[in-house]
Amino acid sequence: MEENKENIVEDVKKPVVPGDFDWDAYEKGDTLTSQSKEELTKLYDKTLNAIKDKEVVEGTVISINKREVVVNVGYKSDGIVPMSEFRYNPDLKVGDKVEVYVENQEDKKGQLILSHKQARASRSWERVNAALDNDEIVTGYIKCRTKGGMIVDVFGIEAFLPGSQIDVKPIRDYDVFVGKTMEFKIVKINQEFKNVVVSHKALIEAELEQQKQEIMSRLQKGQVLEGTVKNITSYGAFIDLGGVDGLIHITDLSWGRVSHPEDVVKLDQKLNVVVLEVDNDEKKRIALGLKQLTPHPWDALDPNLKVGDKVKGKVVVMADYGAFVEIAPGVEGLIHVSEMSWSQHLRSAQDFLKVGDEVEAVILTLDREERKMSLGIKQLRPDPWETVETKYAVGTRHMAKVRNFTNFGVFVEIEEGVDGLIHISDLSWTKKIKHPSEFTQIGAEIEVQVLEIDKENRRLSLGHKQLEENPWGVLENTFTVDSIHEGTISEINDKGAIIALPYGVEGFSPLKQLVKEDGSQAKVGETLPFKVTEFNKDSKRIILSHVRTYDDNKKEENENKKRRAKKEESPATPALEKTTLGDIQSLSELKEQMDAAALEKLAAKEAKKASKAAPEAPAAE
Repeated sequence: MEENKENIVEDVKKPVVPGDFDWDAYEKGDTLTSQSKEELTKLYDKTLNAIKDKEVVEGTVISINKREVVVNVGYKSDGIVPMSEFRYNPDLKVGDKVEVYVENQEDKKGQLILSHKQARASRSWERVNAALDNDEIVTGYIKCRTKGGMIVDVFGIEAFLPGSQIDVKPIRDYDVFVGKTMEFKIVKINQEFKNVVVSHKALIEAELEQQKQEIMSRLQKGQVLEGTVKNITSYGAFIDLGGVDGLIHITDLSWGRVSHPEDVVKLDQKLNVVVLEVDNDEKKRIALGLKQLTPHPWDALDPNLKVGDKVKGKVVVMADYGAFVEIAPGVEGLIHVSEMSWSQHLRSAQDFLKVGDEVEAVILTLDREERKMSLGIKQLRPDPWETVETKYAVGTRHMAKVRNFTNFGVFVEIEEGVDGLIHISDLSWTKKIKHPSEFTQIGAEIEVQVLEIDKENRRLSLGHKQLEENPWGVLENTFTVDSIHEGTISEINDKGAIIALPYGVEGFSPLKQLVKEDGSQAKVGETLPFKVTEFNKDSKRIILSHVRTYDDNKKEENENKKRRAKKEESPATPALEKTTLGDIQSLSELKEQMDAAALEKLAAKEAKKASKAAPEAPAAE
């Protein structure tokens, strides 16, 4: 280019033939003849490149400032490219070859307009695909961050850099990468949507893999290494050992309970760890430990501590079956739910304690070799069964709380740890109870009388009906056989019906004894007369019949009719023929006198019985 300029200058300096000199043009300031102009134009055309609009050409950077880059493409004028189009290449310098896109050969100011961005874009897709096929390393400019990663300018195409592909270690601040130029590998291209995915991590993984293999070969179980906390999860902490990662499981962080690894270690913290296990399979796992670098707390436990001693601690873990109490860092004991209360009712440990509670307990068992300890808190209170025979003697009455039902009775609690059973037969003297739920309900208060004490099995036999006198001795005189009483049918089953009688008593009537006089069957809720056919004081049973109330009357009438008919059919005897009207009247009066005497005697007998049964009246003042 410089040589061409020198030739042009020399040609311009050649003397012009005087005959061809145009004085008019000279006066106007144009010192060249038309012939020399044509020759000069031809000379320029030979030395300059021929370029066209909308094409990509290669040029040379001849000048750089903060705002623009001047590029010479061999045209009659140099082109200007905005500096922003070279942000991806901060190392750009004068003399570098660059591709530019000719937007306009000459604008209003006569300036050649070029674009490096469009030049890159016009060829970028072919270059991107070629880079993927050839596993080529490309340079990209990180423009901004986006959801899940970064946007990178590669050959003028906006490519996606996932956050996980920025580095081999987790990135916590993406903004520090914005504006940086980095090398990448193209890992994926979606031809349909023209999407490109790049990775910086892939460039260093190969090197790290070689470094990892070297480190893994040197690792040995029990080796103590220095590492940096790289990542923290709910189950442990990942430690960078200088190119290879190991995991400290949450159980190996501390001898004590750890709710989350962040309670023990922090990100980027440097610490010493011990190698617990090296797994050289495909996953190449390295198990590390932190607590193993300190002595086990059980080894420092007070040697004088023994069973029966009282200790204080903090509840660290709760389960349905008990609570774990830490009495020293890393030293725990279990309080089983059965050792929390003298009560034998099945309950959850959460009913007594919660995490964080400060408790005092008694050591029940202590195994230093197995590093196990069981504790109890109920032992801090006296056992109520030690004084049960005095406090709850047979025959004493107490209030109890209904705890549970069974088919055969009710379990109640008089006080915490003192339970008893009311048998279903001891609930009521008169009612037939099929299930305890018919009589009471769980949580209700019920008065009981102690019938029997079983101290060995920690059980009391209790009764409720014993609070009242047995009424069956009095009922025997009321519900005599063949006596008739009003009763209401309360229940009917396959065998018969339960009849509610006066005084709160229930009786039983077979189905065939429930037929009414009109032939229909009696129903639940009907009130009918019933005749007592059986009364058993010992078994507390009353058998009733409705049929007998009208059937016996019919039988008696039939018998009377038969007797009268037989009397009318029989012939008159001589004695009767001689009997006069006066004799018959005398006999009738005699019979009435005898009946009256019998009634008086019967009334006196009943009055005597009544006076014995009734309480003595107070003496008159």
